[in-house]
Amino acid sequence: MPQISGLGHVGIYATDLMKMRDFYTRVLGLEIADEDLEQRRMVFLSSDPVGEHHEFVLMEGRVTSNDAKVIQQISFRVPSIQDMRDYKARIDAEKLDIDRIVSHGNAFGMYFFDPEGNRIELYYKTGLPVPQPHGDPLDLSRSDDELLSEARELLLTTS
Repeated sequence: MPQISGLGHVGIYATDLMKMRDFYTRVLGLEIADEDLEQRRMVFLSSDPVGEHHEFVLMEGRVTSNDAKVIQQISFRVPSIQDMRDYKARIDAEKLDIDRIVSHGNAFGMYFFDPEGNRIELYYKTGLPVPQPHGDPLDLSRSDDELLSEARELLLTTS
């Protein structure tokens, strides 16, 4: 059977392309790999444009009825728990709604909504094989060691 080797990229429609471009570059730190703002109205973004030309694409033109949302969530991996803290401060400064910050055991996730209401998750992988679904509230003011110790304890109680 053929296999998929990984997710290449996600593309979403944007009502206000420039506002969304600003948010994903200035607040989340994605880099613009390419863009066509004149004809096709598209922005190609990546966390590492050399390693992966684009991981995320914004395209102007979302049209929905009854303000329907068709995206459940878009998740971005971060390399450290401190990055989650730093992003929380940035998201708070933007006055965006943070839905929840949780420990899934296998990852710590922060869920919030971008300027057009798409649900975004920033997550740190703990490397612990905790069965899912699971989600306990997570206090990012605690130390990395405390958070990881609690996740390890969760592994012991769920296995």
